[in-house]
Amino acid sequence: MHKTNTVDYAVVFDGEIWLELDEGKTVHLKKGAVVVQNGTRHAWRNQGTMPVTMLFFLNGTKN
Repeated sequence: MHKTNTVDYAVVFDGEIWLELDEGKTVHLKKGAVVVQNGTRHAWRNQGTMPVTMLFFLNGTKN
């Protein structure tokens, strides 16, 4: 698990991935899914057998 002081945009281009959030909640994401996070504690998990291609854009924030 990690957390950044950024607003993060993630796009799943190909494959499937699981986004793990606090309290053990997971979200299954497939091709075309978009996630926007604002300083969220999270982890990425590839629980499948195929590679995943994703695009990430991290936008810095002021503290």
